[in-house]
Amino acid sequence: MKALKHIYLDNAATTPVDPQVVEAMLPYLNDHFGNPSSSHSFGRKAKTAIENTRRSIARQLHCTPAEICFTSGGTEADNIALRAAINDLGCTHIITSAIEHSAVIKTAELLAAQGKVRLSLVRLTSEGDVDLDHLGELLNTSDKTIVSLMHANNEIGNMLPLKTVGEMCRAAGALFHSDTVQTMGHYPIHLGEVPVDFITCAAHKFHGPKGVGFLYVNRDLKINAMITGGGQERMLRGGTENLYGIVGLGKALELAYSSVADHAKHVGAIKQRMVQRLKAEVPGVRFNGRSAEPESLYTVLNVNFPPNDNAGMLLFLLDLEGVACSGGSACSSGAAKGSHVLEGIKAMEPGRASLRFSFSRFTSKEDVDYAVDAIVKLCVAEKAEKKAEV
Repeated sequence: MKALKHIYLDNAATTPVDPQVVEAMLPYLNDHFGNPSSSHSFGRKAKTAIENTRRSIARQLHCTPAEICFTSGGTEADNIALRAAINDLGCTHIITSAIEHSAVIKTAELLAAQGKVRLSLVRLTSEGDVDLDHLGELLNTSDKTIVSLMHANNEIGNMLPLKTVGEMCRAAGALFHSDTVQTMGHYPIHLGEVPVDFITCAAHKFHGPKGVGFLYVNRDLKINAMITGGGQERMLRGGTENLYGIVGLGKALELAYSSVADHAKHVGAIKQRMVQRLKAEVPGVRFNGRSAEPESLYTVLNVNFPPNDNAGMLLFLLDLEGVACSGGSACSSGAAKGSHVLEGIKAMEPGRASLRFSFSRFTSKEDVDYAVDAIVKLCVAEKAEKKAEV
């Protein structure tokens, strides 16, 4: 009997922590445990580590250290950006899309329901791209506007032309927020060249620890405290900082950007290997959005499988085969609820299952081959066996 392997292909959800990141964090768990706000040597050492990390991140992104505010992750950072735009910067209009991360779309919907802002959804193409012509129409308003569109979709991998949208927003006098959680550490981001007001980061998407990230706030903007009760993070976010998490975030970003081109080449090749094998071995397979295209987010592949007896249980059955991925649908209180992203691009069809496979620099060709073999077994081989029995 062939030994069961355990293959992790859910890196868009979270990535394994790089051992070098763990090594960088350990001294701040074991020895340098001081409160960064304390004035003694223990505190000063902790504070120095945080500020060195802030400067390192600023160098990577070509911005100033003062524009980086550490948070608990991307969801908090997205929330802060939208709420600050309305509460502090006078925005009365949000433009976003139906396929944004829940941290954006649910926040925008809540603020609109509370009567704080008018919400507009930009049209999408059938492939899931933002309709830039429609965006231009929506920007033609006298309302103070913030546009919130993600750099790369976390489910279907479609990329936004960040600089183009930023320039459109600048020309219209609108603010621009982009959720860059899926692209941070995977694509170079030059904030000196891209007109954007807020971007977000979560360390666990590029082999850093969970529970830490940051919000970039353009230095031309003045926003108020997000959490009161302390003067941390330049008076923006009170509370003792996540010292070892911040150190881990900085190390993970440094490692990611030290070889970003090599990582992209490796991961992109692995993804295309999976695309080609699925096309060759799973008749009727399709791919959602632009995820199978080389120009898409290279870490994500969203596969739409042909009808088969295992469609409804495919995610579970793959897990039993040792393959971890994520579904195109989620289960809430026992009721199946379709992915809002796939629903937004009208990619959901009865009898066809959609699964997201996502990769990292630690994913190997052997991992992908094992996963495809398991898929073929569940979607093709078992179907052929049942047909032969009949």
